[in-house]
Amino acid sequence: MNAVGSGTQTIVLVLFTALVTITLLICVMAGPERDDLTNFYTGYRSLTPVKNGLAIAGDYISAATVLSTTGIIALAGYDGYVLAVSTALSLVLLMFLLAEPLRNAGRFTMGDVLVRTLPGRDRAVRVAASVVTLAATLPFLVVQLSGAGSLLTFILDIPHGEGARTACIVIVGSLMIIYAALGGMRGTALLQMIKIVILLGTSVVVAALVLNRFDWNPQDVLRAAQHGSGTGPAFLQQGLQLGTSAVDRLDFIGLQITVVLGVACLPHITMRLYSAQDVPAVRRSMSWAVGTVTTFCLLVIVVGTGAAALVGSRSITAVDPHGRTALLMLSQVLGGAPDSAGVTMLYSAVAGMVFITLLSSVAGMTLAAASSLAHDLFAHAVRRGQEEPQTEMTVAAWTSVAVGTVAIGLSTLVQDWDVGVLTTLAVCIGASAVAPALTYSLFWKGFTRTGLLASLYGGAACAVVLMVFSKAVSGTPSAVFPNADFHWFPMQSTGLVSIPFGYLAGWLGSRLDHRRRAADSLRSRQLYEQGEARLLAAAE
Repeated sequence: MNAVGSGTQTIVLVLFTALVTITLLICVMAGPERDDLTNFYTGYRSLTPVKNGLAIAGDYISAATVLSTTGIIALAGYDGYVLAVSTALSLVLLMFLLAEPLRNAGRFTMGDVLVRTLPGRDRAVRVAASVVTLAATLPFLVVQLSGAGSLLTFILDIPHGEGARTACIVIVGSLMIIYAALGGMRGTALLQMIKIVILLGTSVVVAALVLNRFDWNPQDVLRAAQHGSGTGPAFLQQGLQLGTSAVDRLDFIGLQITVVLGVACLPHITMRLYSAQDVPAVRRSMSWAVGTVTTFCLLVIVVGTGAAALVGSRSITAVDPHGRTALLMLSQVLGGAPDSAGVTMLYSAVAGMVFITLLSSVAGMTLAAASSLAHDLFAHAVRRGQEEPQTEMTVAAWTSVAVGTVAIGLSTLVQDWDVGVLTTLAVCIGASAVAPALTYSLFWKGFTRTGLLASLYGGAACAVVLMVFSKAVSGTPSAVFPNADFHWFPMQSTGLVSIPFGYLAGWLGSRLDHRRRAADSLRSRQLYEQGEARLLAAAE
């Protein structure tokens, strides 16, 4: 299937240019003053609950959610449906369990939350928070930037050479650096709002066109999807993505648990909560975010099923074995005859949606990584909280450049690899390290410094080691290194082992710490009890 005609390609280029111009202008205008830390990290908490909720939803829905989940549904049916539902459930978990305590306990970053009950505001915890934040965000950045090269060359119908893909990676990466460095929290929030409005609007149109093709009969869509997938009834049964053996079924369960726990705890998501005005505002913000994400996940289910029905798995996998171009190919089929006005308009709209999603997703992650490195590592761990706001702002801006440059470099190096496993790794780190550290820190008064470091480092290390030696990296035809075999972990996601390990490490570390450091442990309990009313109920 040819991607686009010359007329469509011109319109897409004009649309991309307009989106970049408008969003850059918004980021520059909304950007903070050079010495205004509160504005840079939280945007003065000036966003209304509706706007903040849309910004949270925008950060939450990454390009991986839009493209990869649609492709998984188109190719694996039931497994993709469960993944979409798990994605929505993760935000529901964040809303009911962590959102309000995080807003009450945090100031700018995850490190602020973790050190609040530690005597002396421990520097080691700040360093650990920065390391884990970088470990959870950098893989996502590499996946989305490396994917940007292939996607943009496909969208623009450019020859799929390494030079063209590298140029696309550098362009998208440079824009993400500018958005994060100049826009700060408020600028990236406005970018996320624009993205989510475009995303929902385009998805509604595509889903409606899919249903209209089948006279608004969902059963006809499912029957056509079973036929188009080439798998028949198996399309609506578990197993097409990971397999049907006992180990594969456990792997499937572990993956869903990891998504539910991990995605909600990723640093660029939790950081957005600190920009809410107060507790009532964070509740309303999360209500808007959950409603928006749930609506989008339902639309993704319809769109992915429509891609299976109208495009077919054979055509999809011929272009991308993982189905990340399924949405773009579906827009070509729905638009009508090739090179018609319908194809031009719909394809251009979907291409613009994909482009703005890529830009906004990587900008939010870059801001989260840069903020943690500047605020936790530099301002507190290195300078012990004595740094001037203007200097910290300057460091945050240059750290955005550094993080973005590293991500661009890594993305160009691995652009020929299948790096989708890095998305799973990032979510596993969120579920295995960040989730235990946050839940223990917020809800267990006996949690100590040793337990915290054990959760962060132990959970992250366990996830990384198991992933490196999993069959997602080697030993199978779909692995990153299909011609090598050094795997001994029989699953493609680590959560079933690394999540309990992260929680166990935190518990054991705290138990050991209580015996060795009774005085410090008592002080930690006192600090927790002093802040408990504010943490759980925002009471002074």
